[in-house]
Amino acid sequence: MNTHQDKIPEFAILGHPNEGKSSVVSTLAEDDNVRIGPIPGETAVCQNFPITVDAKEIVRFIDTPGFQIPRATLSWMRKYRGPDELILAAFIEAHKDNPDFTDECELLAPVARGAGIIYVVDGSRPVRNDDRAEMEILRLTGRPRMSIINCKTDDTAFLEQWKNEFRKHFNCLRVFNAQKATYQERLDLFETLKSVDQDWAPALSRVIDAFNEDWDQRTRVSSQIIVNMIEAIVGLELVETITQGEKESAIKDRIDKKYRKKIEEIEKDTFFKLKRLFKHNIFNCELPENSILNEELFNEKTWQLLGLTPREVAFTAGLAGSAAGAVIDVAAAGLTFGAFSAIGGIAGAASVFWRGRRISDIRFKGVRLGRDQIKVGPTANIQLMYVLIDRSLLFYSLIINWAHAIRVVPHEELKDDFSKNLKKGVTAYWDRDSKVICTRFFNIVTAKKQRNREDTKEAVIRIILDALKKISL
Repeated sequence: MNTHQDKIPEFAILGHPNEGKSSVVSTLAEDDNVRIGPIPGETAVCQNFPITVDAKEIVRFIDTPGFQIPRATLSWMRKYRGPDELILAAFIEAHKDNPDFTDECELLAPVARGAGIIYVVDGSRPVRNDDRAEMEILRLTGRPRMSIINCKTDDTAFLEQWKNEFRKHFNCLRVFNAQKATYQERLDLFETLKSVDQDWAPALSRVIDAFNEDWDQRTRVSSQIIVNMIEAIVGLELVETITQGEKESAIKDRIDKKYRKKIEEIEKDTFFKLKRLFKHNIFNCELPENSILNEELFNEKTWQLLGLTPREVAFTAGLAGSAAGAVIDVAAAGLTFGAFSAIGGIAGAASVFWRGRRISDIRFKGVRLGRDQIKVGPTANIQLMYVLIDRSLLFYSLIINWAHAIRVVPHEELKDDFSKNLKKGVTAYWDRDSKVICTRFFNIVTAKKQRNREDTKEAVIRIILDALKKISL
């Protein structure tokens, strides 16, 4: 790696085929474009994966092919008698036309150009003679190097064997599981790299500072995205036109479904924005089996898990003015549909309305000429806001801990800690001041007021931001 401070730090990820090199690159670079597969030899040529912050490249990782004939390569290097610093260039020149050494020439090329070395092994298997040959090759390069034990399973029986072997050949080592690594573990790895070679320290310090600043910015943007969703949903209004003779049950079902669908679409779009913000662009983040997020938003189980007792859920579902569904503005009357149709359907004043008066006998405000109009929303239930916040915090927790190397399903240790360990959602434990601010924001939005709206919204953003920071710890 070039030691000039204005140069971008560059690291070649080396190792045997199918040891997890590409997985390490994907997680370190936050890039799910890295090709990962169970078949050895997926990587045939070196590929650069830069990390950019504010459109500026700050560090670069190079995914390389795996060693194929390390013992033959080592045999040649032991016979080499030229200058030590030219050993790699001499090896590549001597073997560039030999197809048996194609992979070795390709993987050593970035190291010959000055890249630092990160050597990756699967620590769940024993050390082999080929591994020892690879380590000796990298030692002979004279380049600063670090080893990573990437345990692909939970078997740690060979961990100490690997550590003892690595201490003979490397400046430092780290245990780093690319399938589970958190953001902080990525930073810790870069901190370790700083100690490998003094020349790396200034550039890597700038990389770490840029990472921290970028993470803080993404967290701030996340809080804004979540509060924008809350504002859109709790203030949501839909206007439906109905015709005379339309059945009451059909009207009720149509309005209820449309209102809930719109809310669910807004929430889904919010989750998509959070996913993109943390650079999950290709592969879907599979939810843990027990996750609350697997439950539909308007589901009895969801609300019970996030803070409401069965009695409270039934109460909000049944009584006018309390449901999480739709307020119907008919002339001067405010009537409410329930959102929990699975728990018993519409009740309270709304049901009295539908049973007691025929649609054809009612004059709705704002529409003439034989057509009537119903305005649905805003919601009358502040609990909907807290359920939405809790679900967003859950999703944020999942996203920031979802390593980019995961391709199909989450590792079995990836659990939904909220639903596993808490009887209530996070907001149920907020202090009184936070809930007062949230209530004020809810009332401003649902009443369509503008006075103090932005100031109150900023206060809610700060509350959400604080919650996100605690999750990130």
